[in-house]
Amino acid sequence: MRLRLPQERPAEPPTGYKIAYPVLSRNATGAGFTGVSLGGGAPYGALDDARCVYGRRHHPPARRCDCGFHCLHSLADALALTCAGQHRRAVVLEIGVLGSYIRYERGMRYARQRVRTVRVGSCACGHDAVRFADAGWGRPGWRVVAADCGGCALGGASVTFEEFERLVGDGVKVTAERSGAVTDRTLPELMAEAALLQARLDWFEGQLARFPMPD
Repeated sequence: MRLRLPQERPAEPPTGYKIAYPVLSRNATGAGFTGVSLGGGAPYGALDDARCVYGRRHHPPARRCDCGFHCLHSLADALALTCAGQHRRAVVLEIGVLGSYIRYERGMRYARQRVRTVRVGSCACGHDAVRFADAGWGRPGWRVVAADCGGCALGGASVTFEEFERLVGDGVKVTAERSGAVTDRTLPELMAEAALLQARLDWFEGQLARFPMPD
């Protein structure tokens, strides 16, 4: 006799949390996300279906396979993953679990999802982020983008959070963490800011020098 697990019939789609990397298409006309581990080579949209990464002819989540989307039950657990060195530039997604799913102790594996909210951390320099900018790596046809303060990433592809929301569509909202740091600056901090501004000016002058001056 084969025992069957009880079926859940929730009134609303369950909510889950996961980490991912935002991506921009090569021509910057589309946006999406890519995973950090299994299935990370295949970017997905804000509303998408899972596919078996092993190419098997079954619909995720199959019980004898580990395919399908994955999420955690707890936002705190997802945020904790961003402390790991290899995931420091990842964002946290709040998602709605759609279709069939398998529930585990800490999370779920499921067939379909809708991304609702993208939680963005600070820039790599520690300042509050105001946009997504080229992270320096990607997937075929897609550039991974990461939180940027507006001054650290020069010359690469970048989009504001509002533009990313428009490109990814389906009502996705981007929220950025704010440090609430005191705005008063010490003299060393102001000198460092001035040096950074000078470096930016030098970079722009170098770019302008590449173009011939009009007669």
